Amino acid sequence: MATPKKIGLIGVGLMGHGIGSNIVAKGYELGVMAHRNRKPVDDLIAKGAKEYKNPRDLTAASDMVITVVANSPQMEETVYRPDGILAGLHAGVVIADCTTAAPDSTAKIAADIAAKGGRFVDTPMTRTPKEAAAGKLGLMTGGDPKTLAEIKPVLECFSDLIIHCGPVGAGHTVKLVNNMLSLGYGMVTAEAIVAAKMAGVDLKALRDVVSGGGANSVMFQRLAAYAIDNDNTQLRFAINNARKDVRYFNHLCEGLGMATPVAQAVHQAYAIAANTGHGEDFVPTMVDVVAGWNGKK
Repeated sequence: MATPKKIGLIGVGLMGHGIGSNIVAKGYELGVMAHRNRKPVDDLIAKGAKEYKNPRDLTAASDMVITVVANSPQMEETVYRPDGILAGLHAGVVIADCTTAAPDSTAKIAADIAAKGGRFVDTPMTRTPKEAAAGKLGLMTGGDPKTLAEIKPVLECFSDLIIHCGPVGAGHTVKLVNNMLSLGYGMVTAEAIVAAKMAGVDLKALRDVVSGGGANSVMFQRLAAYAIDNDNTQLRFAINNARKDVRYFNHLCEGLGMATPVAQAVHQAYAIAANTGHGEDFVPTMVDVVAGWNGKK
């Protein structure tokens, strides 16, 4: 089949807006659905996108639908509600899910979409809204290679790294492993920075030392930028999302019969932060949260 021309986008938030902007810029027809924040939706409409009231109507008008929602319950609601994706599904349409999702939920959705003649691939993302706007996201994909080859020109509108990880669900599985690594680094970094500060260490000197050695990481640099330079723009990722992603990782491992003492501790740290009023704050502010647990600012 030919490359899709009519693209639907559900989830025009921090990441979705950049995705949609690049799709429009490359000449594709874009349909969008209303979001709680009108500003990014209105911007895409001003660039030529068409707005639809519900997932059913958007899906019915599209060759391919990209979903960028917060979690698996939201994705299931988008698919299964009376005016959802399944209600508007037509033969051959491709659903590409960029959500960080639970693989068991992904498998269920994919099977139900296939039963109605549609096709499902998982295409979760790495990197940040800055890269989304620049068209330089990384994608982990799971699904039929022929379908993924068919939609690759669309994915390349907003991605410069696309890795096929295996069958449906493989992309979401790799995403959870990747996020556990990065968010685990983030939690360790927050504790290390607070310990250094409480011990009287010059944080700029610490950054120089870490930057030149094996302990360096992208996550360290992002949290150090916040702690030292008060720059909280490098990782616009909410603590609520961090809690959810590590919880999904632990759920995956429970299904494997695997013990995860470190991941459980990481999840509890983000959960405590979220439950004490920091859920909408970005992950680098875990430095402040850890300091607060220790009676410091």
